[in-house]
Amino acid sequence: MATASVAFKSREDHRKQMELEEARKAGLAPAEVDEDGKEINPHIPQYMSSAPWYLNSERPSLKHQRKWKSDPNYTKSWYDRGAKIYQADKFRKGACENCGAMTHDLKSCMERPRRVGAKWTDKNIAPDEKIETFELDYDGKRDRWNGYDAASYAYVIGRYEARDESRKKYLKEQQLKKLEEKNGNESGEDGVSDEDDNEDDLKVDEAKVDESKQMDFAKVEKRVRTTGGGSTGTVRNLRIREDTAKYLLNLDVNSAHYDPKTRSMREDPLPDMDPNEKFYAGDNQNRVSGQALEFKQLNIHAWEAFDKGHDVHMQAAPSQAELLYKNFKVNKEKLKSEVKETIMEKYGNAATEEQLPKELLLGQSEREVEYDRAGRIIKGQELALPRSKYEEDVHINNHTSVWGSWWRDHQWGYKCCKQTIRNSYCTGAAGIEAAEAAADLMRDNLARKEAAEEMPAQTEENKLATWGTDIPDDLVLDEKLLAEALKKEDERKKEQKDERKRKYNVKWNDEVTAEDMEAYRMKKIHHDDPMKEFLH
Repeated sequence: MATASVAFKSREDHRKQMELEEARKAGLAPAEVDEDGKEINPHIPQYMSSAPWYLNSERPSLKHQRKWKSDPNYTKSWYDRGAKIYQADKFRKGACENCGAMTHDLKSCMERPRRVGAKWTDKNIAPDEKIETFELDYDGKRDRWNGYDAASYAYVIGRYEARDESRKKYLKEQQLKKLEEKNGNESGEDGVSDEDDNEDDLKVDEAKVDESKQMDFAKVEKRVRTTGGGSTGTVRNLRIREDTAKYLLNLDVNSAHYDPKTRSMREDPLPDMDPNEKFYAGDNQNRVSGQALEFKQLNIHAWEAFDKGHDVHMQAAPSQAELLYKNFKVNKEKLKSEVKETIMEKYGNAATEEQLPKELLLGQSEREVEYDRAGRIIKGQELALPRSKYEEDVHINNHTSVWGSWWRDHQWGYKCCKQTIRNSYCTGAAGIEAAEAAADLMRDNLARKEAAEEMPAQTEENKLATWGTDIPDDLVLDEKLLAEALKKEDERKKEQKDERKRKYNVKWNDEVTAEDMEAYRMKKIHHDDPMKEFLH
């Protein structure tokens, strides 16, 4: 309580003050009002509500807890949502190319992208938005409800109230209609009844129809609405007080367990009792009946759909899961009806009133049929050709024969045009002639190719000299010159092994004769030769 003064109080005054505070906390007395006419929460502790002595406060107030030195630069106003300031008639330079407003650019435009922007059409120029800038304080920047208009929520409340009123009115009309039909049927069976009796019955039925009176078993008055909390009006009880509590139905210790914290008893307290006589069969009965069972089936369907690859989640998107389940039930019923119709068309319906022919009922008829010794029909009944389950004599793409009427080179085709492509178009006799001409031309080309492969072109082989060049026709090696060349090659290799034997003045001749090349080739060491180690 926000006390204004700390003057001395007697014991009686102190007791009255404490009783008043308790009444205010319980909601039985109105809350204390400060200087501005605002209610003070009675649950605020005294060390917070009592003002310091140096403020000299005469009336209860909580101003000492507030910031009274407010910064004049900060404001509590908010943006004017959706406000427009000016609408131009022509496109202005620097405006949005899409809508034509000057307050934003093309990248920040929130309007639907036009096929041809306002910059080029110069039509339907959008008005400029009202742009405001506020300097908010620390609390204003972090206020979630800053700028919220509480009056806008009245529309939501009114919509729900209108829906409830229309629902009650519809239910009352439906129940009155049923009662009138029931009274009409009874009057038709028993004869014409007195009008006074009908009026009395109708009054009783209208009294039963009143849903609010029927559902309000008992009303418990609660505390008035105060700043400290609580609710206004009445609270509807969950059961009639004359009913026996569930934990008193069976006093056996080993009977159904009752949880006093949650007030639940899952098992049936009287399992051996006649189900028509007992009004309570345990809380588990509610889980397998009514909407609980439907919700369980909906969950199971969502799990199965998720396992099969559908992106559905009951907790993340319940509306999507419910819609998918409804579509699944509709498609399932439709499929069942289609299967039932196809079976009835194929085998008939024994429940119909149509009488079957005697041939089917008795297995006999008046038609005379003559058979031979082997059991074949001679006369009296035409021979029925067996039909397959596939389509017969169906010609497509201008064909006059069916697919598979012609066979050649391990391929099926059409007899009419001798084509082996299934979806080909029939070309008739002209197509057959063209195919034969193409086949003849192909055979001629293959024969010509084979003849060309049998007679290869004669190519002259160039003989290579021993040192890798072309050998002239008139090449003759001189034996003496070849012996001298071999001797020179040996001396050259000795010089390569020991450079000390090389003379100081070296005469070098770069003219290479055929004998020198032959000597080099003969003295050359082949690295792949297994006997190369024994050459020298």
